[in-house]
Amino acid sequence: MQRAISTYLFRHAPLGGRVLDQIAKAGFGQVELYCSRPHFDYTNPDQKREIANWFLGSSVKLFSVHAPLSREPVETSHHGVVSIAYLEHHRREDSMDEIKRALELAELVPFRYLILHLGVVGEEYDQRKFDAALTCLEHLRLFAGQRGVQILLENIPNDLSRPPRLLEFFHHTHLHDLKVCFDTGHALLDGNVLEAMNLLRDYLAAAHVHDNDGDIDEHGFPFEGKIPWEETIQAFRRLHPSAPLVLEVRDGEPVVPNLEKAAQVFDQFQRIWEEADGPEDGPAR
Repeated sequence: MQRAISTYLFRHAPLGGRVLDQIAKAGFGQVELYCSRPHFDYTNPDQKREIANWFLGSSVKLFSVHAPLSREPVETSHHGVVSIAYLEHHRREDSMDEIKRALELAELVPFRYLILHLGVVGEEYDQRKFDAALTCLEHLRLFAGQRGVQILLENIPNDLSRPPRLLEFFHHTHLHDLKVCFDTGHALLDGNVLEAMNLLRDYLAAAHVHDNDGDIDEHGFPFEGKIPWEETIQAFRRLHPSAPLVLEVRDGEPVVPNLEKAAQVFDQFQRIWEEADGPEDGPAR
């Protein structure tokens, strides 16, 4: 099992070599960058070059980039929200431009996936939003593909991208090769992590792992909430043993990000993984 972590844990600090050195020292071999200013300003050429040069000189790999959720440095206004599901054409265009700016990082340092939300938290279902998102995805996938990046949709708590709705979206569109970054915490908020994972089993490519109490999207450390991690890690091994697990957690504010605790989570994951039945048993159907 490869240890991967999102810089979401450091989202209140500027991202640079110092933060990445800490991540490397803690034993993480892959990193996901969280695009949120002032943490990582993907529009700043100097910061982008610094980040790219760090990865190019390190054995740690840039695995993925989380697409921006807002165009604003402090994310305080709904006017800055980034979404590919806007019905208004000009708002979709603005959002696509922002996402493309994040994708341009791949011109400096390669990464495999861009993690993208379908709509925003709490968004209501409207089939016209599926059509709007399809239009955006056709354009963005071409832009990403030219840079060697694959777009993954993430299940989030809204009526567009809960696991059953994502299946509906895949069937509604002709983009049958779309894949998913499965989010454990969001799946718990929707009801049942194992059921959600089984629904999306044919589309799994990566995962965000974090925990909560079933009511609030806390992005807590695994084993501190209500997710049954023994069964969840065993299910990952059965369904998609090569899908990287990216730890996407946050601590209480303000604190020094706890990388030792993050590393201990993967120690526990590794124990479960090694004790689980092998993938040759096949996925549960």
